[in-house]
Formats: sequence, structure tokens, C-alpha cells
Amino acid sequence: MKTLKHLCFLFMVTALLCACKNETKATSSTSTDTNSEAPSEKTGQAFIQDDEGTPNCLQIAIGSPDHKTLVAAVQAAEVENALVNVGPLTVFAPTDAAFAALPEGTVENLVKPENKATLANILKYHVTPGNLSTTILTKLPKLGQANNQYVKVEVVDGKPVIGGANILGTVKAGNGVVHVIDKVLLPPSE
Repeated sequence: MKTLKHLCFLFMVTALLCACKNETKATSSTSTDTNSEAPSEKTGQAFIQDDEGTPNCLQIAIGSPDHKTLVAAVQAAEVENALVNVGPLTVFAPTDAAFAALPEGTVENLVKPENKATLANILKYHVTPGNLSTTILTKLPKLGQANNQYVKVEVVDGKPVIGGANILGTVKAGNGVVHVIDKVLLPPSE
């Protein structure tokens, strides 16, 4: 009986070692092929799948039919993780129509790899630390943005106007709030 147990144990260890060895070979050959053709795998909080929690700011933008340009810009600038941080965050999300209102060729130029830093700066100018409702926004003269600059807040007809952009709607996120706006906010230096 003892010999049978030893044989079973030996068989299981051998099978486990063979499985690990095959998995290592498959991984190394796959990663070699991947590295030669595409950039490295994206990592960070932005790429964790969670079907149960409240969507974060990035997931809300991705799920919106009116924010395809914003999502493409966030991906081009590789700032996905900035929109999924624990927060709380207030994100001002320009619609596709807001991006279309920029001078012709602006968006196409900004998403080029050589303009990644400029694009990231513009996108960070749309993010404020804190969970700021429209009521709170009406009480603030300016907001400190994630790019270390300030955006002016005005109150027009009792509603906050952020850097000249009107808030069209608000969506609560798992890590803050997303205010949909009708204009792309450009930092003072841009």
C-alpha cells in the first residue's frame, strides 16, 4: 500500500513538473512573437476587469456612445490609469461633438506619438481631485486640475460653467463623478 501511495505521489509530481515546463515554453514563445510585433502588454488598474462594482470614470467613458474621441485620446496618451485611481475624482468629459468643434486636424495631430505629452497634459486638465457635484462647483472660483494648473469656474443662470464649458449631464462613478461637457478644456499654455 505504501508503494502505491509513493507511486501516485511520484506520478502527480511528474505531471505537475511537465505541465509547468510546457506552460513556460508556451509563454516564452508567445511573448517572443508578441514583442517583435506589438508594444508590451498594458498594465495597471485600468485593465482590471470588474463586472460587479460601480463603473469607474474610464469605464463610463468607454461605455458612452458620445465619448469615442475622448477614449481614443486617453488611450493614445496612455493615461488610462489616471482615470481609474481610487480618487475621488471629478472628470470633465468632452463629447465627440466638442472634439469636432476644435480646428480641423487638431485631434489627428494630438494623437500622434510625438505629441503624447501634450495630449496627456490636456487630458489631465480635465481631471480634478475630489468628488465635486454641480452644487459644490457653483461655490468655487477655480479648480486645481491634475496637470497642476487651474481652470476658472463661472456661474451662469445658477449653473457652473467650467473653463467656458457647460455641463450637459452628470454620471456618478465608482471613483468619483463624470460631468459631460460641451467643450474641450485647453490649458492656458496650449
